[in-house]
Amino acid sequence: MKIHEYQAKAIFEKFGIKIPRGMPAFSKEEARVACDYIGYPCVIKAQIHAGGRGKGGGVRLANSPQEARQIIDSLFGKLLVTAQTGSEGIAVQRLLIEERVNIAREFYVGIAIDRREACPVMMVSTEGGVEIETVAREAPEKIIKEFATPGFSLADYQLRQLAFALGLNGNAFQKAVDLLKAVFNVFRRNDASLVELNPLILTAEGELLALDGKIVFDDNASYRHPEWKELQDLSSEEPSEVEAAQYGLNYIRLKGNVGCMVNGAGLAMATMDIIKHYGGEPANFLDVGGIASAATVANGFRLVLADTNVKGVLVNIFGGIVRCDRVANGIVEAVRNMDVKVPIVVRLEGTNATQAAEILSNAGLNFIIASDFADAAQKVVQAIQMEAQ
Repeated sequence: MKIHEYQAKAIFEKFGIKIPRGMPAFSKEEARVACDYIGYPCVIKAQIHAGGRGKGGGVRLANSPQEARQIIDSLFGKLLVTAQTGSEGIAVQRLLIEERVNIAREFYVGIAIDRREACPVMMVSTEGGVEIETVAREAPEKIIKEFATPGFSLADYQLRQLAFALGLNGNAFQKAVDLLKAVFNVFRRNDASLVELNPLILTAEGELLALDGKIVFDDNASYRHPEWKELQDLSSEEPSEVEAAQYGLNYIRLKGNVGCMVNGAGLAMATMDIIKHYGGEPANFLDVGGIASAATVANGFRLVLADTNVKGVLVNIFGGIVRCDRVANGIVEAVRNMDVKVPIVVRLEGTNATQAAEILSNAGLNFIIASDFADAAQKVVQAIQMEAQ
């Protein structure tokens, strides 16, 4: 779950991390009032769930009330396009107004889960203000890492090594050590999967401030964080993914044309891989889960077909906990209630697969039945190619 910059900074402040003086605004009028309150010059920042806002024109400096009004009018409601939003962009419905600060140096600080090491890793770099992916690609030696022992925080000597890597000394060095400890506490106590300060700045006055901030919560911990509900901004999220969550489905929309409906995250990823292997492009990740009912499958099917980019559907189910006949009934129900005009390839294997095959055969619908994993991928790609001819 992503939250906005101003929300992340509010959490930072609770943990003793200093931030610029600022105010969020939810309308043009609120933004104008906030600019006057903060004073000029001030920085007007679009609030969307995507990075690269500055390059996309979403972070602007206003030197006067007149300039602020022009910027606010141009940003509010605008479809902001960045490297992370895709060409469709995201509509700006919130702004953050902040004081301008005197920047002496910029740094990157972040903490995430390292899947290979199976533990949190804190990363720092002197290349603040630059996307960390760019630094990793072009100058990986400038990213310094320290790994946290599972069940424990980073040791003091590790925090000192990270602060030293930033080239800080004296009072600024100790402030950095304290800040890095606070960043780790933000990550741990909020069940985050990612915390970033980019840039963390050293001001001309010697203060360390989080000039920008990002927090991504681990959805698996939502049951113990009821306060997250108030932070969620559904208008900034993909509508189909929001709808899928209401049905208890794990759905992520992608850019391809092969709709996928699978049970199990591992099988779903393998399905996407084999589709690409045979020349197709997956349109989504959809895991219907291990206890899917016919209704759940039908809802998932409707989500997949609602994507106009989908030119064919591959249903790949291995019946373990979930029974294949349930899946078959869900597919039949969904197809009968929808005007389906794309080929549907079905591969069902496992619990009650024989019964499922009978259900599909007796439905009177034009399903393409696949015998195995590879056969299913080849058939859906070939069917789409034939439809396009």
